[in-house]
Order: sequence, then C-alpha cells, then structure tokens
Amino acid sequence: MREQYDETPLSSQAVPGATRVDERAIYHDPKHPFYIPRPPIHPKLVRGKFRNIKWAVMFVMLAVYYVLPWIRLDRGPGIPDQAFLLDFAHQRLYLFGLEIWAQEFYYVTGMLVLSGLGLFAVTALAGRVWCGYACPQTVWTDIMIVAERIWQGDRNARLRLLKAPWWSFNKAWRLAGTHLTWMLIALSTGGWFVFYFQDAPTLASELLHNTASKYAYIALFICAGFTYVFGGLMREQVCTYMCPWPRIQGAMIDGDTLLITYRNYRGEPRGPHKKGESWEGRGDCVDCDQCVAACPAGIDIRHGAQLECIQCGLCIDACDEIMDKVGRPRKLVAYDSYNNLVAQSQGERVPYRFIRPRTILYTGVFLLVCAVILFGLAHKTVLEVNVVPDRNPLFVQVSGGGIRNGYIVRILNKKLAVHKFEISVAGLKQPGLSYVGIEGGEPPVEVKSDDVRAVKVFVTIPAEEAAKTPASADIVFTVRDTVDGTEVKRNTTFKGPGQ
Repeated sequence: MREQYDETPLSSQAVPGATRVDERAIYHDPKHPFYIPRPPIHPKLVRGKFRNIKWAVMFVMLAVYYVLPWIRLDRGPGIPDQAFLLDFAHQRLYLFGLEIWAQEFYYVTGMLVLSGLGLFAVTALAGRVWCGYACPQTVWTDIMIVAERIWQGDRNARLRLLKAPWWSFNKAWRLAGTHLTWMLIALSTGGWFVFYFQDAPTLASELLHNTASKYAYIALFICAGFTYVFGGLMREQVCTYMCPWPRIQGAMIDGDTLLITYRNYRGEPRGPHKKGESWEGRGDCVDCDQCVAACPAGIDIRHGAQLECIQCGLCIDACDEIMDKVGRPRKLVAYDSYNNLVAQSQGERVPYRFIRPRTILYTGVFLLVCAVILFGLAHKTVLEVNVVPDRNPLFVQVSGGGIRNGYIVRILNKKLAVHKFEISVAGLKQPGLSYVGIEGGEPPVEVKSDDVRAVKVFVTIPAEEAAKTPASADIVFTVRDTVDGTEVKRNTTFKGPGQ
C-alpha cells in the first residue's frame, strides 16, 4: 500500500505549530537537493595515547608494505626468488615457502575466509578498531593529512587559509604544494603495489630506465590515481559511503562490545565553564567541541554510536587534554561497553566479557578453517597427473587384429628440481606401451621444475586379448618419480569393439 503524506500537526511532543512535511514536494522542489553537500572536514592534530598508537601502527604497516616485495628467498634455478609474489602471468602465488598454483586457489579462498572471520571477532570485541588503526584507507588518509598540515598548518590556520580569496598567492602556492605532495605520496605508495606482481628489483630497474611494459606503467598510474583520490580527496567518504563494513558491523557487536562512548551521566548538563566557578549542578563537559574538531569523520561522539565512527580514539585524546586543563577526571569519552555505561549511570559497574557466545562462535569457526587449510597444506602434493583419453577415434584396430587407444598424460612437477618419471598401465593383460614426444621413444619422462609436460601414450593389446576385453575396461595409469619413488595413480578406461 502506498504511504500517504499529509500536513497534519505533529504530536504534542513536537515543536508547537510544526507540521508534517510532504516529502514528495521536497523531491520536486529545486531548493532542496537530493543530497546534502559534503561539509569539509579539517581534523585537528591531537596528542595522546591513542594518537601515538596510530603513529606506531601506521609505521609498522608502511614498513611491512614497503619491505615485503624486496625480501628474497632462493627457490632454485628458473623460479622467482621474491618471497612474496603474486605472479599472475604464470598463474601462481609465492607466499614465502608456500607456492599456490591456479588450480589450488581454494587456499587463497580459505585465507580470505580467515581474514573475514578475524575481522568479525575483532569487531565483536572492540568495534571498528581495524578501520581506525590498520585499514589501508586510514593509513593513507593519515599520511595525506600530515602533508596537508605541513603546507597549510593545523586546523585553525587551514580554515583561515581556505577563507582567503582564490587569487591570493599565499593560498595558491600552499594548495599547489599540498596537491603536488599528495601526488608524490600516491606515486610512491599506491604505485609501490606493482612490485607485488613482478620481480621488484627487475621491475624497478625497468621503470627507471623506461624499458618496462606499458602495462606496468598503466598499473602504476592507476594505483597512484586511486590513492590520490581516495586518500587525499575523498577521505572519510570512502569509509562512510563506499565501504560496506559500517553497515555490516551492527550484526557483529552487542552490549559487551568495547566502543567509544560519551559518558553522558557524567558530562550532562554541559556548557561553558570559567575558572573558579563551581561544578555543582552541572556536568564535566564544557562544550568545547574539541572532540568534534579532532574526529577525522567530523562526527560528534556525544550523540552516541554512529555509522561514521571508525573507533580511532582521537576524540578521547582531545577530551582528556581538556579535562586536564579544567581539572576534571579523564575518560569522559572512553572505550566502554554499552552494558557498563548503563551500569555506571546507576552507580554500578559490570566487568567486560571477552568470552561470550559470539566470540566463541567466531573463534571456533576461525580455528576450524585454520585446521582445514593446514590439513590441506600438510597433504599438498608436489606431483600432479592428468590422463585424457582420445575421443576421436575411441580406438584403432592395428594390423594383426590388436586394439590401440591413445592418451595424453600430463605431468606437473612442482618440485624445485628436474625429475624423471616412469609410466605404467594396470588392468589389461599383455598391454604394450609406445610413446610420442620422448627422446629415444622410451621413458623416463623428464619434467623441468615448476613445469608441465604432456606425453602422448598409445596402449595396445593383442588380438587374442581384444576378443576377451569388454567394450569399456577400467584401467589405471601409474606415474612414478624415479628420484624419490613418489607415485600418482589415475583411473581411466580402455575402449574396444567388445566381445
């Protein structure tokens, strides 16, 4: 049923004389845009425990990001010695000692599932702390804000600068310097991502000497462009409008989740306070709005939990600094659970519970997926064989009345050295094997390290056996490594005219 709109007066709790607004009229009124323009956000630099934690996490994250593609790991001749390499060109991933081929991509799926479950568990414990401290968008935005402060000053100086006329030389050169620095940061950070997809020293040399592939340059500038736009221009809009996690997190948290909270039982009623005035009959909040000025998302934490909040804790540092100045206890804004917030407002306190049903569930599923992945890795084979019988013709009658079938035997050698393999067939009497594509015409078959080799194998049985063999007989191909004795068996069928 279509919802109706009218202009009847609101309830007695509303402002006297207020009327219900007809939303259809607003949609067609050019004075009311579909979307409210984004208010510019200029976060203030604060100092404190949580700001220091953010600096430390940012340093560690960037160090790992910059160093990882340059770590070397000798895997043998003909194999990349980059410890962490996403080698899409050869359809494999090198993760230190682990090598994942295209047909083993389910391991990557398992790792992504683990990442998601880990994020669920962290969110259940402490909300969006991943977003506030370790998310790449947060790290890059912090770097861009640092560059902005260097050129334009802190919040107040930047606000004065932006109010200056656009033709002001001081404003022009500072803004130009800011955006030029952002571009350089984007090129040296977002562009660094290309080193994860090709041998880093080789690609760096090719990029410097202008001999790299055009696709490398295209990828470099695409990554740098996204970093410039997301980290420098859009910032909190990426977290609020583009990232799905703010909307999902509501299903992960509960009354025991640690969230950044404003203790209104202690802060209200709020208002300006002068030195020497009594605190009797009023709250500790002096309504300075420093928590809002420090917030990179531009929200007021005193309004309660909000979708835009990334749990970075900068509002806590800003509030603690003001509390120190006015001589009131810290933690007016603090990490706390909703249950404890309610209890404290009644003069009680409830302990924080790390162990509860949802954290047990997330941890249990996380460990289960870990066990499945580890079991798969422990039984991961370094020799794979695929046998494909000829489809046209299914069989050939040779001179003398014998029957011959053809097969393509593909041997995948994942080992770090050249290995030789023997091929045998079981399930037939007096089978004769002949080969195409082997030097000398007889096994063993030599397969290079990290390579696939296809061998054409003809299986022939004599006329007297052909007369006894059904139209489709089950046979087994066995491929044996002559170096370490590893064997792989594959079932297939032998076709003939039948008895």
